[in-house]
Amino acid sequence: MNPLVRTDTPSASPVQLAARMQALVDFYRHVQTERMAGIPLLNPALSVEAVGFEWASPVEEGAEPVAEGVLITPWFMSLLRLPSMNLPHGHRVGCKFVRNFGSERFDFIGAHDPAIGYHETCALFSPMNGFTGQDLARETAQASLALVRPQPEPDAVPPVAAEPLPPRRGFFMARRPDAGASA
Repeated sequence: MNPLVRTDTPSASPVQLAARMQALVDFYRHVQTERMAGIPLLNPALSVEAVGFEWASPVEEGAEPVAEGVLITPWFMSLLRLPSMNLPHGHRVGCKFVRNFGSERFDFIGAHDPAIGYHETCALFSPMNGFTGQDLARETAQASLALVRPQPEPDAVPPVAAEPLPPRRGFFMARRPDAGASA
């Protein structure tokens, strides 16, 4: 079990994660159609998608767990930290914070919208005009997450018993010791 993923509180359930991700995607789709409509910055080959979100430990003891992953939109791709609950901004909008994200530390900027509450973002790409389609954007997001999230140690595989090497004379004579060659 990954010690960075909290599952011991009801607010960190898979159901809550799915609900928060749906609210996040719905909000940014709304931004795309209402606030960004007609802006040439939008890449028409892309859509809003939440990629690889998982629960991570909160920054402070007793704080709400946060979901961490990558948010793809037609205008940016960012690492994003979203608390498990819709929280007030607490005067943190626009403030920079250095946060652990997987095995790395990044500068995040606080943001808030009543639809999803307080969240923090760290830009990966903006604008998104270099992406030819959603699949490429998704693969890039997944590769970014793979670079920063600790990978589980593979199960130890017992070494294969090596066949004994023939004595040097047998090697040069192309004979094996069990074939009657003497060293």
